[in-house]
Amino acid sequence: MSFRNCIMPISYKNVNNLKVAEDLLTFVNNELLKDTGISLEKFWSGFDKIVHELAPENKKLIQIRENLQKKIDAWHIKNKGKQIEIAKYKKFLIEIGYLKEEGQDFKIETENIDEEIASVAGPQLVVPIMNARYTLNAANARWVSLYDSLYGTNIIESEEGGSERYDPNRGQEVIKYVREFFDKHIPIDGTSWKNIAGLKIEKNNLVILKDDYEYFLKDKDKFVGHRGDVNKPTAIIIKNNKLHFEIIINPKAFSAAHDIAGISDVIAESAISTICDNEDSVAAVDSEDKIICYRNWLGLMKGDLKIQFEKNGKNLERKLNPDRSYISKDGKGLKLHGRSLLLIRNVGHLMTNPSIILRNGTEIPEGIMDAFFTTIAALHDLRKKRNSRSGSIYIVKPKMHGPEETAFTNLIFSKVEELLGLKKFTCKIGIMDEERRTSTNLKECIRTLKNRVFFINTGFLDRTGDEMHTSMEAGPMIKKGEMKSSKWITAYENNNVDVGLKCGFSGKAQIGKGMWAMPDKMKEMMEDKISHLKSGANCAWVPSPTAASLHSLHYHQINIFEEQQKIKKRPQAKLDDLLCIPIANKPDWSEKEIISEISNSAQTLLGYVVRWIDQGIGCSKVPDINDVGLMEDRATLRISSQHIANWIHHEITTKKKVLEIMKEMAKIVDKQNKNDKRYMNMSDDYERSRAFKTACDLIFKAKEQPSGYTEPLLHLNRLKRKINQN
Repeated sequence: MSFRNCIMPISYKNVNNLKVAEDLLTFVNNELLKDTGISLEKFWSGFDKIVHELAPENKKLIQIRENLQKKIDAWHIKNKGKQIEIAKYKKFLIEIGYLKEEGQDFKIETENIDEEIASVAGPQLVVPIMNARYTLNAANARWVSLYDSLYGTNIIESEEGGSERYDPNRGQEVIKYVREFFDKHIPIDGTSWKNIAGLKIEKNNLVILKDDYEYFLKDKDKFVGHRGDVNKPTAIIIKNNKLHFEIIINPKAFSAAHDIAGISDVIAESAISTICDNEDSVAAVDSEDKIICYRNWLGLMKGDLKIQFEKNGKNLERKLNPDRSYISKDGKGLKLHGRSLLLIRNVGHLMTNPSIILRNGTEIPEGIMDAFFTTIAALHDLRKKRNSRSGSIYIVKPKMHGPEETAFTNLIFSKVEELLGLKKFTCKIGIMDEERRTSTNLKECIRTLKNRVFFINTGFLDRTGDEMHTSMEAGPMIKKGEMKSSKWITAYENNNVDVGLKCGFSGKAQIGKGMWAMPDKMKEMMEDKISHLKSGANCAWVPSPTAASLHSLHYHQINIFEEQQKIKKRPQAKLDDLLCIPIANKPDWSEKEIISEISNSAQTLLGYVVRWIDQGIGCSKVPDINDVGLMEDRATLRISSQHIANWIHHEITTKKKVLEIMKEMAKIVDKQNKNDKRYMNMSDDYERSRAFKTACDLIFKAKEQPSGYTEPLLHLNRLKRKINQN
């Protein structure tokens, strides 16, 4: 997709057969490649050659997607009104090359994997790399105050829940919650954590004092170290299911005022890994934007990323946390990693970017550009090994369709390694299982990356968007809220785990599950998200450090690797169920139901798009129609736009009716954003609002969008918006 003609003239410099935006060229030469030992001449000549070799292959893969979609559309049109016979449907998908023959069983052979990926199960944060402050927060979310996380969320109920004034009663409820949790999962032999009088270390053991008696943990191995004097420690380090707690002892702290033992806080090891995202959660459309992303990632890899900001009238600085030192139970000085293991998500194969122009005048495939520049940034860590102690670079690759595209990703990173002088398979790849052709061929996708794969992850929203787009002609889709209980979703989630375990992921790689989208509803998250662990996932996505600390408690409750061994014995998910299209047979929805469904989708769609287009915000908490804050990114946008488009296409509603609803919802979104000084109302003039027109295009042109993706229209209109702003 080329947008070069839509933007302001970029100042380019010729480098070999490439035209490189001057600001990007300066950044790469003076910052990215600095101190890598790679000469500018070697890099640019090699990069030029590889890009011109790979770009045509990239284009062919996108054309294959389009060809397959046309054949699938034609098949559904031909069989319109008939019950889909799964045997005939599968036969057709095999004939056109959509479904691949499954090969013999195999095990992944990925080496040099960090323990945070292979053997420590825990929460995984996803953060937009474009925002340095959020990124630093996420990197530092390896350790988060459990007391603060509980106190500030709806898990603890009290009259002062929304007050800035400290409520001692609410504080006591927090302490009670933590002590009861410890009683269940780190029990003391003979007594309770409630009302203990003190803690000390004696003969390499944790001694718990109460009523002039001494007690010990039922499992003494869960105590691993301390800080401070053995008789008056300032912190106790506990380990359970390979995750740590730090019990902070400071009798002078206000939070310890009513605590006999002087415990002022409990710090939970929380976000074990973090995906720094270049994709769905950012709005990066040109060299200016891409440099921000690359520079922040470079700062993380060099360890010198800092941000200054003002909060409550104070000037503050945020930087990466150091490792956490402690004394082991046998008296040795040891350290715990102070930061989350950082992964980088590149963009997929679809989009191009005007930052670099090839010799034939076309834009560079953005995924190829990401592969080189994010890997070069990670070279700075390979020498220090402060992020990956095993010497690996972790790249999450989204939106790949089938084994041909995963094989192409393997080729890209082989070329990257060759040019940068890296050992083969240094670059590890995370497979986002979020497209239908990948789900149905997951085993063969993994096979193409068996020496690189470190991660597979399901993505409900993108996967649903692709489900609807692929089967657009099959019939009207069921309501969005019914998708999670449909047959194909259950098969999809189970198949991902089944295939991962069969391919040897347990204890070697991550099997991940998706995002909790309601950051203000932590009580509900604690009730619901443990299901991800029960399903066999050894990591699951969370939207904030607070959510990470709370979700980490689930991993103390369940030993994932034992759970995975149980899951291996269940019957494997069926391909027939995975291919069951979620169409509504003879829907009898009332007009009120239809309007309600469309209104909900339209309102969140508009709330997200208006910030993306006008302010360049790629991920935000958007209040829904009931003012419940939902984390929205391009994946949520894809499902909403495809769903409404499907209902228009099958005459459940009309374009005219949807436009009326969009205008009404724009008024609501405007009202919800009235306190944002940067916000521009859509309802003042619908015709002049680029954001409103983009949101409408995402619906009314959804059927024609490649794989139903929202990026082409978003990028086009954001670029035009930047012209006006400049």
